[in-house]
Amino acid sequence: MSHEYRPVSVGNWVMTMLLMCIPFINIILLFVWAFGSNTEVSKANWAKATLVWFLLGFIIWIFLFFVFGVGAALLSATA
Repeated sequence: MSHEYRPVSVGNWVMTMLLMCIPFINIILLFVWAFGSNTEVSKANWAKATLVWFLLGFIIWIFLFFVFGVGAALLSATA
């Protein structure tokens, strides 16, 4: 069994979840795990899926910021 296809241990997942709680470091590690050559396949797929969710959340956040920002600007302009 090659290195890439071995199962990820529970301890490794616990450490992964702990590291994901650290702001900014978590995003850097997601890119390392998603596109690194020494990462297990299941962990790399999880990291790629998490990056997709982060991107979707960021797009929704920008959209809501724009909608509420324009709404607040229009509301203050009419007051």
